[in-house]
Amino acid sequence: MPLIDLGPGYSIPRVILGGWQLSAGHADRTLERSELFSRWDSFLDQGFTTFDCADIYTGVEATIGEYVRRRLAAGQAPPQVHTKFVPDLATLPTLNRRGVQRIIDRSLARLGLERLDLVQFHWWDYRVARYAEVLGYLGDLARDGKIRLIGLTNFDTPRLHELLAIRVPVVSMQLQYSILDQRPARGLAAACQGGNVALLCYGTLAGGFLSRRWLGRAEPLELLNRSLVKYRLVIDDLGGWPVFQRILAVVAEIANRHRVEVSAVAARIILDRPGVAAIIVGMPSAERAQELRSALALRLTDADRTSLAEATGPAPGPFGDVYGAERDLSGRHAAIMRYDLNAQAGDG
Repeated sequence: MPLIDLGPGYSIPRVILGGWQLSAGHADRTLERSELFSRWDSFLDQGFTTFDCADIYTGVEATIGEYVRRRLAAGQAPPQVHTKFVPDLATLPTLNRRGVQRIIDRSLARLGLERLDLVQFHWWDYRVARYAEVLGYLGDLARDGKIRLIGLTNFDTPRLHELLAIRVPVVSMQLQYSILDQRPARGLAAACQGGNVALLCYGTLAGGFLSRRWLGRAEPLELLNRSLVKYRLVIDDLGGWPVFQRILAVVAEIANRHRVEVSAVAARIILDRPGVAAIIVGMPSAERAQELRSALALRLTDADRTSLAEATGPAPGPFGDVYGAERDLSGRHAAIMRYDLNAQAGDG
């Protein structure tokens, strides 16, 4: 498994396993612990050694923590765990150092760790302009030994420049990046490269829409989970279902030429983008894990890239900077957001 350095003495595989779909309200079905942990053992054996989660992914930190404890008790190396610090929207005006430490300590307790490998900081509302102050609190906790590395999540280009100026070391930016959503390429990716901030990209497979099973399918009237609902909104911003089908057909042609799956091509496209350190994909099946391994070995040609550029170039959206549409509290994206999950999570 190819590795890439994220910080001093800390490297990660180029595919990170994401935990969003494991949280309450997202999963199509709930796996028994024995089945889930057996699957995770297999992933680690294949080199998928880094998991991504968040303090607001209901139940996920605790589940990963149970797995970490089980691995350690058996004398086995646990996965590297990246989590997120996502203070609730209502708390942003009053959040203080003690409140930040309480949430970080809760993540440490859930995960059964003495130090968090990577904490990725998200801020809901720029109008509450305290994000630099709160990042400073995270920097204090890193100096106290509670956090190894600090990253950001879904900050836009102007705010990135602000945060880099306060001298708290930031190693990564987690953001949505796929052939359907190329907003990072409009400036933020270059700004991250200039600040030595690695891109960790979610949504690369658009919740599963970028797969052969959707090729030629009629526009769906109902969707099974919030992940598909989220990425269907991206498709709408892209220009709608016919535009998506046109792009998917080109990706499928490339996949056929290389004798790989559509998901492998979709993943490779983003892995090849400047500044991208890794992609984050939902905890896969054994079959999907093999597709991801084939993506790591895949080498796209100049002709492949040209045909993709021709297919995606006419698409009208999504517009703006990273996460701009999602921050519009009156917009369609905000309608599926939940802004108070830290309070709902309590101390569990």
